[in-house]
Amino acid sequence: MMLRLSLATRLALIILVGFSTVITVSVAIFYLTSVREGELVHPSPGRLDALASLIEQASPASRGLLLNAAASPQFVVRIEPGSSSAPATDQRQATMREAYAARLGGRAVEIVLPPDRRTNRWFPRLARLMANATEFRIGLRTGETLVVDAYTRLPVTPLGLPVGFGAGLFGTIVALLALLVMHRETRPLAQLAAAVDRVDLSADPPPLVEARRSAPEIRAVVAAFNRLQGRLNEMLRARMSLIGGIAHDVRTFATRLRLRVEHIPDDAERHRAITDIDDMIRLLDDALLSARAGAGGLSQEMIEFAALVQAEADDRRAQGEAVDLTTDEGAGGAIVLGDRLALRRIIANVIDNAIKYGRAAHVQVKLQRQSVVVSVDDDGPGIPAESRQAMLEPFNRLEASRNRATGGAGLGLAVVRALVEAHGGTVDIASAPGRGARVNLVLPTFSAA
Repeated sequence: MMLRLSLATRLALIILVGFSTVITVSVAIFYLTSVREGELVHPSPGRLDALASLIEQASPASRGLLLNAAASPQFVVRIEPGSSSAPATDQRQATMREAYAARLGGRAVEIVLPPDRRTNRWFPRLARLMANATEFRIGLRTGETLVVDAYTRLPVTPLGLPVGFGAGLFGTIVALLALLVMHRETRPLAQLAAAVDRVDLSADPPPLVEARRSAPEIRAVVAAFNRLQGRLNEMLRARMSLIGGIAHDVRTFATRLRLRVEHIPDDAERHRAITDIDDMIRLLDDALLSARAGAGGLSQEMIEFAALVQAEADDRRAQGEAVDLTTDEGAGGAIVLGDRLALRRIIANVIDNAIKYGRAAHVQVKLQRQSVVVSVDDDGPGIPAESRQAMLEPFNRLEASRNRATGGAGLGLAVVRALVEAHGGTVDIASAPGRGARVNLVLPTFSAA
């Protein structure tokens, strides 16, 4: 999943994780410190006991100073005349009262949850939410009542916001602005990647829009890409023109040579000469078709692929070759969008290879998800696993010689690979269920969006 995220998204996630880590560590340090001090939300029983003892021992004149010294925004202290009691309203308050009473030297204690008396004209609702007030009413031995309103220990600003909230908010705004700037800076890179995927060497290259406001490095990359597109297009046109001219001239010479070999009196020699000329023309056609596939020059039409495979198999059977075909249910109506001549050449080359090197071709067509799969098995000795990938490269054969009597030039499967990949498919070589080789062709089927 991570590999699919854009650069801006990844950096945003890094920033978000960083902020989350800082916040988590800060909160953890705050709570750990509070736990060590013995006061997380409520004051410790020892502190209340010490405060009650000091007030009981203090003179009436010094009580005011003592109350002022003990008071804070989170610890409001006052003395009320007489004794008062407020019964606990729930089990939690009753449990707290028992715990505090055991540490207060026999003094009566009641715990209630009073309304928040702190005022905040800027954020009153937020202040009430953060109060978490608890009122302790402790009966003094002087007959008076010590009232302690304890609020949460979370420090707040005069505006009622937690300390550090402003800095965090400012940092968040700066981070968001940085993300917007980063997104604008990295947008040309995303456009560049999309332009690379849209490169069509058979047509005029669409220039990528110049990123005038981007960094100099990004502008340099965009300009270099535009120059590269132009050079590749010119190079391809020159190569295709050269190959087309050579193909035309060679085909003309081959036609003349074919007419001349017809006058050879020996039938065997004449047949061998004609076969060599046909192989030469076929090799030339394969090379030209492969070049067109690499240049994106193939046409596209909707083709019933199973019918095309059936036609190629019928042609071989009519010539007396050992070819059998099995088409699974559901694959008969599979439509492939591609070049008809190229698709026929794919099937013809694979079947001919199976017949030439394996004495028979067992063809199976099946449908898997959104792809049509063609498997061609033979009855030959098979292809070693270490040599299978090399068989898909040009001019590679198991039989290392260039003797035409022992096979072709080694372009058959290389052309198949080039044409299949030009149609968005894959090709691989495996072992047949028997002892021969299996060639698997996978082509995407057409589906209306």
